[in-house]
Amino acid sequence: MSRSMELDRRRFVVGAALSGMGLLIGFPLFPDGAVADASRTKSEINAWVVVKPDDTVIIRIARSEMGQGTLTGLAQLVAEELACDWSRVTTEFPTPGQNLRRNKVWRSFATGGSRGIRTSHEYVRQGGAAAREMLIAAAAARWQVAAEECKAANSVITHGLSGRTLTYGEVADDAARLRPPGEVLLKDPSEWTLIGKAVKRLDTRDKTEGKLEFGIDLKMDGLLNAAISACPVFGGKLKSYNEAAVLGRPGVKKVVRVGEDAVAVVADTWWRAKTALDDLPIEWDEGPGKAVSSADIAAMLEDGLNAKEAFVGNKAGDFGAALASAAKTVIADYAYPYLAHATMEPMNATALWTPQRCEVWCPTQNGEAALKAAAEASGLPIEHCDVHKVFLGTGFGRRGFSDFVTQAVLIAKQLPGIPVKLIWSREEDMTHDYYHPITRARLTGALDANGDLVGLRVRLSGQSILASMDPNTLKKGDTIAFQGLLPDGEHALVYDVPNLLVDHAMRNPHIRPGFWRGVNINQNAVYLECFIDELARAADRDPLAFRRILLKKNEKALAVLNAVAERVEWGKPLAADISRGLSVSKAFGSYVAACAEVSVDNDGGLKIRRIVAATDPGYAVNPLQIEMQVEGSFAYGLSALLYGECTVKNGRIEQQNFDTYQIMRMSEMPKVETIVMPSGGFWGGVGEPTIAIAAPAVLNAIFAATGKRVRQLPLKSVDLRRS
Repeated sequence: MSRSMELDRRRFVVGAALSGMGLLIGFPLFPDGAVADASRTKSEINAWVVVKPDDTVIIRIARSEMGQGTLTGLAQLVAEELACDWSRVTTEFPTPGQNLRRNKVWRSFATGGSRGIRTSHEYVRQGGAAAREMLIAAAAARWQVAAEECKAANSVITHGLSGRTLTYGEVADDAARLRPPGEVLLKDPSEWTLIGKAVKRLDTRDKTEGKLEFGIDLKMDGLLNAAISACPVFGGKLKSYNEAAVLGRPGVKKVVRVGEDAVAVVADTWWRAKTALDDLPIEWDEGPGKAVSSADIAAMLEDGLNAKEAFVGNKAGDFGAALASAAKTVIADYAYPYLAHATMEPMNATALWTPQRCEVWCPTQNGEAALKAAAEASGLPIEHCDVHKVFLGTGFGRRGFSDFVTQAVLIAKQLPGIPVKLIWSREEDMTHDYYHPITRARLTGALDANGDLVGLRVRLSGQSILASMDPNTLKKGDTIAFQGLLPDGEHALVYDVPNLLVDHAMRNPHIRPGFWRGVNINQNAVYLECFIDELARAADRDPLAFRRILLKKNEKALAVLNAVAERVEWGKPLAADISRGLSVSKAFGSYVAACAEVSVDNDGGLKIRRIVAATDPGYAVNPLQIEMQVEGSFAYGLSALLYGECTVKNGRIEQQNFDTYQIMRMSEMPKVETIVMPSGGFWGGVGEPTIAIAAPAVLNAIFAATGKRVRQLPLKSVDLRRS
């Protein structure tokens, strides 16, 4: 959509009126308060597919694109059933407002939890199959033959008996008039020709050429810019500010209160807004959280480790009896810090508010949540609001929250009819995140006389994301806290342990937690996989052999573990300065395993040389994309392992920018070898499962190299010199 058309939306919408007639009719957006649906366009076969006369196929994708390749993967699924020419495929985002007006035809607009493909593969394929059948029916009607006599391939419909052909573009208008079929038959996986292929991503060229527009790039006529500052202590409030100190500065238009805890400066450029905000005298009421430090939070979590009461997430057999009769007992405490998302593009949103209409343009992982936030902040019915998604400059879970959308609308509401773009500074972004929750764990293992694991106890202590987001779901505890340790499901414990107890003592400091790529599987995999290594050493067993015994009943987990062991030739002699470590897990429905190879020099200098990773996601839509996701997840996960930590002083996060919140450099990135081994029969995630296995594999390799067991992250705070 052009900028001029975006501005036209303030007054009216130019939309398609009657399919096939070639007329464009301008009509009021909300005549007499009614909601007009302008989302149908000429040659729209159904909600998912638009076919142009030149055979261009536009596939509408409701999920967000933040670098993970969701647009390409979902388009492959639709195009497979549509039987179209892949070289002619492009994509566009529908809006959540359009989705509401069309009875939620696009279903979920949320993108997170590695669910973009695995929870929508069926209905998006049905959209492609329905469009294919409608195009075939239109061609058959033109030829006056039975549709069963026609087939479609590569955007061409062929009549089998006569050999006549028509392209999709030639019959698109006719097909757009037809009623979609009630039921469609999807292809069997054995018939797939596009799904499973390593096709190039649809967005790479435009990104490379700088054509893609991210939220921070948005331009509109008359656009103003806003910089914001919220209370540095969560739970605090804005007490006062002296706007007279900055209102006379060049370009500054207005200083506005934003909710109860923030103030913003609006100016003609963002830099003028930001520098004025820096000089604005502000007084905060920091509330009770101002006295909290990292030491206080550590004491809170220590109390949780020793608490009598806890939520039980997984229980089998009688752990107490197994412990009492154990030949050897191993106990270890582990800790995992707060982490910031540190997205490359800080939070931003552009809002345009009038008494009749509110529209927002923003990078969001959840279009429907953003729409709800915009409507609530605007004071308008949700039918009078909409959100236009743009590409995200990474998300990692942070943009599943809509606090920045709320702020943008509250600011724009105080400047009616003027588009306002809110951009957070990097410092604001780092200190007002929804952080990866801080946790600790105490693990107890019971080994029998043969060195077999007969009992395992895992006590988790730490923050609950659900307690912050939706406390009504906590009757039986925070199930998300047990990722990788559950009895079944997409985050099930992979090992078979006869006597098991896993529980969680919830401890919630005032720092707000959120979903951070991989969520709680990150620390739980470190806790479990490093402790499994400890148990193997205590039993005088090879770590691979020890795991294989525990995985006898889990064929798929054993298969990915064996795949990495075979690739690295586990058991064969290594170079003197190389050591290896293993990890295996089930996360987001996929089975994953890794082997890391590291070197540690005499001064404690760590070099991660190589990681081999195996992934079984059930079905692999785009193997090349999976490889890229594995590599990207390792870069993100290893950054956290090496450097990631947010600390608290005087109630506030201390790290404010990349000088104090370091990320790994390209020179530190190991060689990554990815084994994609889809076994079929299920749909697992890709973007998040492997992030969790990199850290424990490296930590186990460090122990093999140094004899030092690292139980608290990040590694920047650990002396790795040999004892």
